[in-house]
Amino acid sequence: MTTTSLGVFMNLQFERSVYRCLSRIHSGLVILFFMMLSISSIHGAFADTRSEFTVANGELSLGAPDGWKRVQPRSRIVETEFSIEPTKPGDQPGRMTSMGAGGSVEANIARWYGQFSQPDGSATKDKAALKTLRIAGCKVTLIDISGTFKDMPGGPFAGGQSIDRPDYRMMAAIIETTNNGNYFIKFYGPAETVEASSKGFQKMIEGMVSTK
Repeated sequence: MTTTSLGVFMNLQFERSVYRCLSRIHSGLVILFFMMLSISSIHGAFADTRSEFTVANGELSLGAPDGWKRVQPRSRIVETEFSIEPTKPGDQPGRMTSMGAGGSVEANIARWYGQFSQPDGSATKDKAALKTLRIAGCKVTLIDISGTFKDMPGGPFAGGQSIDRPDYRMMAAIIETTNNGNYFIKFYGPAETVEASSKGFQKMIEGMVSTK
């Protein structure tokens, strides 16, 4: 083999080695890309099933019951919202909202009583359950109300339009914090749907912990 032929042969071998090396790098990058894409897809699929949320500027943490779906809040004043699958086909889904708001505990409870009416004409207050607990260093007032609910799907700023929804129930908690005011967590919907998740809601509230 002449010197020229040997040089050409060595150059070909070198080029083949470089090509094989670049091919391996390319294959590795392609695999890495699809792995990252897969992880991103999985994260997106489960993004709306995250159960943990916080109140009081992140100082208190709660975990929603399994199966509750986290959704975009309907209103800007709502910080966190979950949708709860109805137990009976055709029923409205349950709704849970979390938000900070002003007003005294008593005034807000009275307003919630006013959102319900009773088929027999009796006072909603007389049929509601009310108790107070101490959780994660906060006073927490729990309210359980049933009856015909005056629903305002568009919120209080939608012209006051409302829909009467018979046989509804609301479970709510008012959390009084030292530095961040009061926070309101409401879970309401068809009575059967609320009953199915009532223990889960209670466990969520009683399991609230401080993140400090």
